[in-house]
Amino acid sequence: MFLILILALFLLAGIRVIFEYKRALKFRFGKYVKTLKPGFRWIIPIVETIQVVDIRVITINIVSQEVMTEDNVPCSIDGVVFFQIKDPEKAVLEVEEFTFAITQLSQAALRDVCGKVELDTILSKREEMGRNIKEIVESETQQWGIDISDVKIKDIQLPENMRRMMANQAEAERSRRARIILAQAEEQAADMLLLAGKKIDQSPSAIKLRLYQTLSNIAAEKNSTILFPFPEEVLPKKPKD
Repeated sequence: MFLILILALFLLAGIRVIFEYKRALKFRFGKYVKTLKPGFRWIIPIVETIQVVDIRVITINIVSQEVMTEDNVPCSIDGVVFFQIKDPEKAVLEVEEFTFAITQLSQAALRDVCGKVELDTILSKREEMGRNIKEIVESETQQWGIDISDVKIKDIQLPENMRRMMANQAEAERSRRARIILAQAEEQAADMLLLAGKKIDQSPSAIKLRLYQTLSNIAAEKNSTILFPFPEEVLPKKPKD
């Protein structure tokens, strides 16, 4: 009975359940044997061990990095890296603590990429900066069986004086655009007045109608007195054919 109990405990100790989104590397006396797929699995207790690896997309943050841009502007930049393990065997056997390694690579790549461009480029081309960082990191992680899905720059912190300068620059740009729009509107209005004047000159009756309309507008004010400095007959008449 005692032997049966020992045997039952021995069998139960070797039971392993591997979830669908994970893979398990089996080692026998410390030597890699094979990768176990999802499902109910059994290993030899004491003799065999497993190391489980998550094959879903994993997200890690790039902590804020102090970067000096090409135009000598100090700034703090952080980001996020998305990666997925494609070859669990390489990810475990080729590098120690692959998550830590990817974090260090991403930080170095971020400083390298952002330090070679001007601040305006970083602010306006975040997607491009992320792709450049991804290419650098991925060139190293491919040999570890790890695929870098994406790299995003999340936040860019600038010194207070630089933020004030950028705000003033943006305000000046808005003012410039407003003056341009106003000048264009005045130019269009002048063109329309010129066109209207030419049409009125071609028709004496139109001049009279315009005069009457003006008088009607003036007469709306009850305290107004209208004086004609010249008789209506002096207005231009339509030339005879």
